[in-house]
Amino acid sequence: MLLIHHSSFIAYGGRWTAEKKRRIRDSRVKSTKLLAETLAGLREKPKVLVSASAIGFYGNRGGELLHEESASGEEFLSEVCREWEKAALPASQAGIRVVHLRIGIVLAAEGGALAQMLTPFKLGIGGRMGSGAQYMSWVALDDVVGIIKHALNEEQVRGPVNTVAPAPVTNAEFTKAMGRVLSRPALLPMPAFALRLALGREMADSLLLGGARVEPARLKATGYQFAYPELEGALRHVLKE
Repeated sequence: MLLIHHSSFIAYGGRWTAEKKRRIRDSRVKSTKLLAETLAGLREKPKVLVSASAIGFYGNRGGELLHEESASGEEFLSEVCREWEKAALPASQAGIRVVHLRIGIVLAAEGGALAQMLTPFKLGIGGRMGSGAQYMSWVALDDVVGIIKHALNEEQVRGPVNTVAPAPVTNAEFTKAMGRVLSRPALLPMPAFALRLALGREMADSLLLGGARVEPARLKATGYQFAYPELEGALRHVLKE
């Protein structure tokens, strides 16, 4: 028996109030803990539990190159990710192979961060966010599916696995690639102060103005072959250009 547990980590949609933070944390941690404890108590246990968290684990780290053994950050999302992964401990203690997919920015036209960027870019008013120097560690949706299959089938894969493409880019580089793929200008930056005013400093800094340069070290070591390792090819595929 094989089982996948995945909870989306899209946290947009209004400022982070104390109540919203509680809901974000509880929806990830409590559900994972319940599932892990239930699986641990089964007579016939699954061989593997693939439980997805996020690269928010690392926090805002500038240009530091991060791998699975890198320390966690200290921000709210980092705390959530640490608790999220820890919640699966009952499953691993029961002998189940547990994989924690630390997922980056998933490129999919139908939803998520990319879908929210499309409208301003198509209108010709897209641009970098803040300085544009923050790193965006992205991954094509096709590769997320491929990595899940890899985690299920390869017994040497366990513990944290950075689910990102091997070529992270800065926000400025991402913006230029979007402009090229959509044949639109990308000249209108969104000032940092405007994002902080709209979303609150903590949320804006964590989700939009901060970043992490994450490498998929464990995937490389276990032989995963990316379908879309480069950003522009991934964008053209996802956006069907």
